[in-house]
Amino acid sequence: MKVILSNMCTSLVGMLNPELGYHIEQRKNGFFAVRNNTGAPPDGHWRFIVLCAELAQNHLYISDIEVSKEEIHRALREMGRGDYLWMLRYPSTMNAANVLQLKSELSL
Repeated sequence: MKVILSNMCTSLVGMLNPELGYHIEQRKNGFFAVRNNTGAPPDGHWRFIVLCAELAQNHLYISDIEVSKEEIHRALREMGRGDYLWMLRYPSTMNAANVLQLKSELSL
């Protein structure tokens, strides 16, 4: 997942929530979510995606995210959800608004 920073933020690296098992890492072409070496809880991937999407709503540090629907599907499978019909209704690369809409749609 790519994290797009707001104009007011020049860098954002590290853990947003240590319980989720993911952190943000800077690379040559931007900022990306990365799984910690210590692992993550079954729902940590999904919760990290949602947390970044919620932060994007405020536009304070994160202005948006770009995440493939395949990654979202993997995150849902990791937490024991086999939902896949939603994939037909969403673009191949989803943004924060798409993620929050899906969260509401699936009652997560």
